[in-house]
Amino acid sequence: MDEPFYLVAAVLGVATVVGVVAVRLRQPLIVAFIVVGILVGPSVLGWVSDDSPLELLAEVGIAVLLFLVGLKLDLHLIRTTGPVAVITGLGQVVFTSAVGFGLAIVLGLDPTAAFYVAVALTFSSTIIIVKLLSDKRELEQLHGRIALGFLIVQDIVVVLVMIALSTTTTDNGSLGTEVVLTLLKGTALLAGVGIMMRWILPWLLHRVASSQELLLVFAVAWAVALAALGAWLGFSKEVGAFIAGFALASTPFREAIGSTLSPLRDFLLLFFFIELGAQLDFAAVGSELPRAVVLSAFVLVGNPLIVLVLMGVMGYRKRVGFLAGLTVAQISEFSLIFVTLGASLGHVDSAVVGLVTLVGVITIGLSTYLILYSAPLYERLAPYLGVFERRNPTKGSEEAAAVPVDLIVYGYGRFGRSLVPELVRRGLRILVVDWDPRSVEGDPDHERIAIVFGDAEDLEYPGSLPLQQARAVVSTIPDVGTNTTLASAVRRWGFDGLVGVTAHTPADADRLALPGIDLVLRPFEDAAAVAASELSARVSPS
Repeated sequence: MDEPFYLVAAVLGVATVVGVVAVRLRQPLIVAFIVVGILVGPSVLGWVSDDSPLELLAEVGIAVLLFLVGLKLDLHLIRTTGPVAVITGLGQVVFTSAVGFGLAIVLGLDPTAAFYVAVALTFSSTIIIVKLLSDKRELEQLHGRIALGFLIVQDIVVVLVMIALSTTTTDNGSLGTEVVLTLLKGTALLAGVGIMMRWILPWLLHRVASSQELLLVFAVAWAVALAALGAWLGFSKEVGAFIAGFALASTPFREAIGSTLSPLRDFLLLFFFIELGAQLDFAAVGSELPRAVVLSAFVLVGNPLIVLVLMGVMGYRKRVGFLAGLTVAQISEFSLIFVTLGASLGHVDSAVVGLVTLVGVITIGLSTYLILYSAPLYERLAPYLGVFERRNPTKGSEEAAAVPVDLIVYGYGRFGRSLVPELVRRGLRILVVDWDPRSVEGDPDHERIAIVFGDAEDLEYPGSLPLQQARAVVSTIPDVGTNTTLASAVRRWGFDGLVGVTAHTPADADRLALPGIDLVLRPFEDAAAVAASELSARVSPS
């Protein structure tokens, strides 16, 4: 198919059909798009070959992806999840790459190929995990926030590794000269971007932000320009695009740019995965299948075990460690970009790219079902997971048992932060259970509020709380599944006092009208009633 427009139209048509099938099978579209690449590539239909017009769109898609990673580099999230994000993120990278390297050597790969394969196995897909946890409404739960924290750490690591690798492309001159030149060029690039961040970008953004369309054009132009500059300086396009995003991360337009570019990123990455699938050599991939199966088994089982061990050592309960561990049971789109970069640098051949791609298809496809059905899977495996849990696993549980308390409140978010101080001012003794025991810091009444670390969906955690002293247990978390689980758990532990939960909508309130739940709080309706009463008193005719 020689006409580029016809080619793109035909490829998009095939992608739509395959995508519909993937969605019905509850599979991420990454897998579907790689399959599309195989279908339209030389091995099947032969529409896409080397130097196809899709390649440019794929490169722009990668630049936009790295730009958004830099733009959304949320260091605050890593801080709020405490040491667990950094320790688990870095620990999993170190252990997985070390074991993966040894495994790759045993499987017959040379050291360079083994290095690329081992590093590729360490990264998990932030995009896929965020989508799956959001669909399950688990992103704000303890394991979801911890997982997001260490996935961000992994994103930072992969960018740093790509920066390091992009400096090894020079074949001439001594190593010392190459290092000095790289440092000088890197310093100049960062200094220039720093000047832009300080004096030019804020001024420019305020002028282009008056038009949403112009802001989108500017963001893409900035990302692609720095990607091109990074490549010209001898780094890689990915490094330049990441720096472009990081340069805008502290601006007030970060969220607007990110939300506008995310659909464009997803669309353009379609062409990267199609190009990747089209380049697969079936003969080479077929010979790599045994290796891919072994490496996939390591990712699906070994990576979650590493997270379980690390989180168990840090004092987390086995349920939180298990659910967080499942999020690393696949490799990332960054793994594919990373090994593709290695091929472009001449470090690895197409067989290694095919091997990692095959591992990606297997692990992404299977781990999706592991995450979707994590609850029943945990129930089956829970009796065997105690080995990963310390004898007193939950931080703060010993202190919680000794706290005199009238009311236990789960959650210190928007509603909890307003409700708990009011209860304290009315003379009630409150114990707050939250995923972050430091969340109460900065509150005017924080010295009068006891707070402990815990997860509302941990069926075993209520056993460490002073339920015999409390007269009520209240959840301020507006999630039906979490609230039903919590109510069931506290009743199972013998609590016979009042159990209250929170609902944001009438439909959720109806779903929570269950045995074991005595009270459903409706903060929006209650606030509206108070506001209406106040307003009507002020504006009604006298």
